Amino acid sequence: MGTFKSFEEIQAWQNARTLADKIYNLTLEGTFARDYKLRDQINGSSGSIMDNIAEGYERGGTREFIQFLSISKGSAGETRSQLYRAFDRKHISKEQFQELKEETLQISKQLSSLMKYLKGSGLKGTKYMEEPDIEYGEPET
Repeated sequence: MGTFKSFEEIQAWQNARTLADKIYNLTLEGTFARDYKLRDQINGSSGSIMDNIAEGYERGGTREFIQFLSISKGSAGETRSQLYRAFDRKHISKEQFQELKEETLQISKQLSSLMKYLKGSGLKGTKYMEEPDIEYGEPET
């Protein structure tokens, strides 16, 4: 897909992975650990950011990739909303909230930029590339 050889090379995916890990670790502490529904929701939505980037990339088509990047961006918004609930319930400090909110916004911006680039690139994706002609003959000895 473009200049990426794997989804792991995509900066938005790397940042989403870091965000998901930070959120997971916060949900293990204090009152957050006992707010089971919010804990599970925020871990799910933050993980979905990185997972949808990976799934879209692996499908091999640019239009599908853009669709999954859009879903990933939606998960970033969901995570940000859940951060507000975690803050309002005093599970996280104002500093933690601000830091995670900014990281989530940055990922959303990266996803928007990547979608815009892909829409204007004319790339169709790896699944539309012609396969090289391969002759199947006797194995060499």
